[in-house]
Amino acid sequence: MTGARLRIEGVHYLAAGRALVDDVSLTVESGEIVGLIGPNGSGKSSLLRTVYRVNRPAAGRVLVDGEDVWRRSARWVAQRVGVVLQDMPADFPLTVRDVVAMGRSAHKSLLDGDDDHDAAVLDAALGLLGLLDLAERPFASLSGGERQRVLVARAFTAQPSLLVMDEPTNHLDVRHQLDLLHLVAELGASALIALHDLNLAAMFCDRLCLLDGGRPVAVGTPREVLTPDRLAAVYGIDTVVHDHPRTGTPLVVVL
Repeated sequence: MTGARLRIEGVHYLAAGRALVDDVSLTVESGEIVGLIGPNGSGKSSLLRTVYRVNRPAAGRVLVDGEDVWRRSARWVAQRVGVVLQDMPADFPLTVRDVVAMGRSAHKSLLDGDDDHDAAVLDAALGLLGLLDLAERPFASLSGGERQRVLVARAFTAQPSLLVMDEPTNHLDVRHQLDLLHLVAELGASALIALHDLNLAAMFCDRLCLLDGGRPVAVGTPREVLTPDRLAAVYGIDTVVHDHPRTGTPLVVVL
């Protein structure tokens, strides 16, 4: 994958007269992984939805490779932006392969059938996420962690240049959390990822954007953003921050 450049410029998003996203500007450079962190209700999911055309901003712009996503078609955005949400309904009779294949729909017309290229992309995505043995299983029969890996594979089959991921490690055990984020780092696509786990964010993200009350409190490298004073102010927790013994990245210890 070749990474797109995402530019969020002064975005405001209102719901019921309340600003859920308040004057956020943020850039994700080509191939960069940027993590959105912040407490519940800080605006992470609301901001992500402005990128993949669910929450229309009241002001500001969202640009992918210089193109305003709200001035382009939903199909244009779907071809470039792969979306992974925390979960999706499972009350439908589709197999794992069927769900993963949905990612190819952005590149096909309504009556187009699948060709050899589609099959190869699909099998590659299933293989990357360790899902080949589950391909014919009903999606509804899977565990939460298995479903999450299916949703990531579906996003990969669209071959996007930008990944937008809302808590992609939700439901995953520790091994699969690490596997998933290592995979994202190796793909080469740009990524904007909302994460609750501060240590995973520090380990895998090039930069972090800390949100509170819909506003950016700090943007910078994990070392610049994850300071005890700032975490106390935003999260209300007492922490110390050490160097990780293996990676050297910040390691947040809650006291």
